[in-house]
Amino acid sequence: MSLKQHVLCISMRRALIGACALSFSAIAPIAVAQEAQEASPPQTQPSPQAQAPAQAKEAVTLDRMIVTAQSREQELQDVPIALQVVNEQLLGDVGAENLGDIEGFVPGLQVNSNQPTQPSFQLRGIQTDDFGIGTDSAVGVYIDGVYAGRGGGVLLPFTDVERIEILKGPQGTLFGRNTAAGAISIITNKPSDEQEARAKLRLGNDHKQYLEAMVNLPTGEDSALRLNGLFNHSKGWIKDAATGEDLNPENNWATRAAWRMRFGDNTSAVLSWDHESLSQRAQATTGIVALPPEPGVPPVPVDETAYLDPRKTPTYNDAIGSDESRRFDGVTLIVDHSMDWGSMTSTTAWRDYDSNNTAVDEDGTNRRNLYIDSTNTESSRSYYQEIKFNGSNEHVDWVAGASYYDEKSQQTSEVNLFSDSVDTAMVSSGLIPPEFVQPNGPLPPGVGLFTFGQGLLDAFNIPIKLLGQPWNEAYHNRLKSKSYALFGDVIWHVNDKLNLTFGLRYTRDKKEFSWFNPDRTAPGLDASLDQLEQMGLLAALGLNRDDLLFNVAFSDPVSELYRNQTVRTKHAWSDFSPRFVVDYHLNDDTMVFASLAKGYKAGGYNALQINSRFDNEEVWNFETGIKQAFPDLRLQYNASLFYYVYDNRQSTVLDFSTDIPRFVVDTADIEAYGLDFDTVWKPTDALSLDFNVEYIDSTYKEYKVGNDDLSGQPSGEPRWSFAAGVNYLWNLNEAGDVRFTLRHAYRGKARCNDQSQEQGACGPSRALDLGEAENRTDVRVAWTSPRGHWTWAVFGNNVFDNQYINSLGTYGKTVLGTVGARVTAPRMYGVEAQLKF
Repeated sequence: MSLKQHVLCISMRRALIGACALSFSAIAPIAVAQEAQEASPPQTQPSPQAQAPAQAKEAVTLDRMIVTAQSREQELQDVPIALQVVNEQLLGDVGAENLGDIEGFVPGLQVNSNQPTQPSFQLRGIQTDDFGIGTDSAVGVYIDGVYAGRGGGVLLPFTDVERIEILKGPQGTLFGRNTAAGAISIITNKPSDEQEARAKLRLGNDHKQYLEAMVNLPTGEDSALRLNGLFNHSKGWIKDAATGEDLNPENNWATRAAWRMRFGDNTSAVLSWDHESLSQRAQATTGIVALPPEPGVPPVPVDETAYLDPRKTPTYNDAIGSDESRRFDGVTLIVDHSMDWGSMTSTTAWRDYDSNNTAVDEDGTNRRNLYIDSTNTESSRSYYQEIKFNGSNEHVDWVAGASYYDEKSQQTSEVNLFSDSVDTAMVSSGLIPPEFVQPNGPLPPGVGLFTFGQGLLDAFNIPIKLLGQPWNEAYHNRLKSKSYALFGDVIWHVNDKLNLTFGLRYTRDKKEFSWFNPDRTAPGLDASLDQLEQMGLLAALGLNRDDLLFNVAFSDPVSELYRNQTVRTKHAWSDFSPRFVVDYHLNDDTMVFASLAKGYKAGGYNALQINSRFDNEEVWNFETGIKQAFPDLRLQYNASLFYYVYDNRQSTVLDFSTDIPRFVVDTADIEAYGLDFDTVWKPTDALSLDFNVEYIDSTYKEYKVGNDDLSGQPSGEPRWSFAAGVNYLWNLNEAGDVRFTLRHAYRGKARCNDQSQEQGACGPSRALDLGEAENRTDVRVAWTSPRGHWTWAVFGNNVFDNQYINSLGTYGKTVLGTVGARVTAPRMYGVEAQLKF
C-alpha cells in the first residue's frame, strides 16, 4: 500500500469512527443529504473513542454520519442535495419491521403496505401504482445497491439493517430507471472480525410475537460469517363478526447469511443469501354500504353520503381460499478491489420469488349474491450485474461504470364471482341482452338469468344447480425485460470552497410483453347448462348455449375482440439522465448548494389493457439549499427548496364511464414546488431533539379525464407533513441507564380535485372523512444493563389509537352496489427484551 493510500485509509477510518459514535449515541436518528448509492460502505467497528468522555463525543456527534449518497463515502453534511437517513436507533424506537412502518417518520414518503406482495410507494407527491408486471414504481428500492424490482419482491422484512437512505427527488444519474420520484437505499450490516450475538423478543397485543436473532463469527484471519433469522406472528386486530375468524393475521419468517472474505491487501468480497416465507390471510375489507334484508341488494348508484364508518362497523368477509403468500430468495456477491489509481466494485445479484394474493375480498359482505374477490399471482426471476470504478485526487472525485439487468416475470390477474353475483351485476348494469327480458324473452324485469332459471328448476323439482356456482375471469401476462446502462459522475474541486459536479447516465430498456384473456371458467355452471341443453330446456326457454358464455369483469370491447388470443408486443426506450450540482462552503460549518437533475421511469404496458403502451416518464428537478452546523450549540440544520416538472406521469385508475368498471392507464403532467427542512439539537448530554418537515404544493400542469379538465388543480398531496422526536437518557451509573423516546408523525389533509371522489381519495361522507389529516405518536422506555448485555423495554405505537381509511375497494360499486374500506392499524403496545454478548 502506498503512503498516500495509507493516509487516505486513516482519514476514512476516523470519519467512520464518527459515524459509529453518531449511530450508537442515538442523538440524530433522522438526518438529511442526497442520492443513495448502489453499493454499501465497508463495515466499520466501534472505536475506543466511542467510550471516551462526553467532551470527546461532542466533537463528532452531530457532524460525522457517513453516507454513500453519491457512490462515494461522504459526511452527511457535505452531500449537496436532500436525503433523509433512518438509522438503527430510529428503527428500534418505532419497532419497524419493514418500510411500511417508517413512512410517517419520513415526511413526503408514503408506503401502502396493506398487501406486502403488492405495495406502492410515493415520494414528494409522485406515485405510480404498481398494479402489474407491465408497470414499474416511480420510487426505486435498493438493497445493498441491488434494485429490488417490483411487486412481491420489494416490501421484505428488515433483517440486520444498518441504515436506510431515503433520497428525495429524481436519482436518474447514479441509480437509473424507476427513480423519477426518488430512491430508497437499504444498507445491511456486514460481517465483522468480532464475535458477537444478539437476540430480541417482542410481545404485544393481538398475540403479537416477534423474535429476531443474529450471530457474527470470525471464520479465519481473513473471513467472517454473519447469520440472521426472524419470526413474526400476530392474530391481527380484525375479526369476522359472523364467524369470529381472524381476518388480518401476520405470519412470516426470514433468514439471511452473509460471508465476508479478504484476498490479500487489495481485494475483499461479501456473499449474502436472503430467504423469506410469508403465509397469511389476504387483507380484510369492511363493507361501508348499508344492506337491505336478504336477498335484497343495495341500490345502484350508491349513495356515497350514507357511507358507514368502517371503524365502527362489523366486518363480514366470505372470501374463499383467502391467502397472501410469498417465497423469496436472493443471492448477492459484492467484490471490492483497490488499485493505485482507485478501486473497482463488482455487484452480482440473482432474485427469485413467487407471490400469491388470493381471494382478496372486494365487496365487504358475506352475501353470495354480492360476492366478488380479486386474485393476483406473480412469479419473477431477475439477474443484475454492475461494474463500478472510483477514483480521486486533489482535483476530482469520479465514479464510472456499467450495469445490466435481466428480468423474466409472469402474472395472472383474476376476478372471482358466483353465478348469484353475476346475476346481480348483470341486472344492476343493465347488460342482460334484450332477448332475455319479457315480453320478448323469459326474464321478468329486474330478475337475473340464473336466478330465474333456478326458480323454474326448483318449481319442477329438477335437481340442477344454476346458483352458487363459482365464476372466474382472468388475464395472463408475461414479461421479458432487459436494461443496459453506462454512467459517470465527476466532482471537480475548483478550490477549497467550491465544488462542481456533473453526472450522466445512458439507459436502454427493452421489454417484450404478452396478454391472454380466455373465456370465463365456471365448470359447475357449465355442467348444469350442458344438462339443461341435453334435456332441451334451454331451447324451450329460447336460450342459446353460446349466449351463456360471456364475461362480466373483463367485458370491454378490446378484451372481447382478442378473447382467447395471445397478443404479443415489444418495444425499446432510451434515456439520458444528467445532473449538475454546485456547492460552496462559506466556512467549515456552512455549505450552500444548487442542483439540476433528471430522473425517469421506464415505459411499459397495462396488464389489463391489451395492446396498451406508455412511454418513459420524465422529471426535471431544481433544488437549492443550505446545510449549517453550530458546534458550540451542538445544533445543525438543513434546508432546501425544490421545484420539479413531471411529464407523462402514468397512473392505473378505475374507469367508471363504462357499464362495467375497468382499469386503465391515464397520463398527466405535474409540477410542484416545496421545502424540506430538518434540524438536530443536543442541548445536553442526556437530551436530544430532532425535527423534519416537508411543504409541497403539487398541481396538475396538464390533465384531462373524460370531460373533466384538472389542469391547475391539486394532485392530492397534502401541503404539510412533519416528524419530531425527543430522546432522554438517564445514566444510573452501576444500575445501567434508562432511555425515554417520544416520536410524533403528522401528515396533512389531502388536497382534493374534481376526480378525487370518484377515485376514492376524497369523498362526501362525514363518516369516512377521506383524506383527513393523520397523526401517530410512539413512546418507548428502555432500561439497559451496565455492561449493555440486557435491554428491557415497554413500548406503545400509535398510543392515541388513531385509525384512518387508507383505501376504498370500489370495484363492485357500480355493478353490485358494494364498497369496501381498508383501515390503518390501531394502537399497539407490548414489551421487548434484548440480549447482546
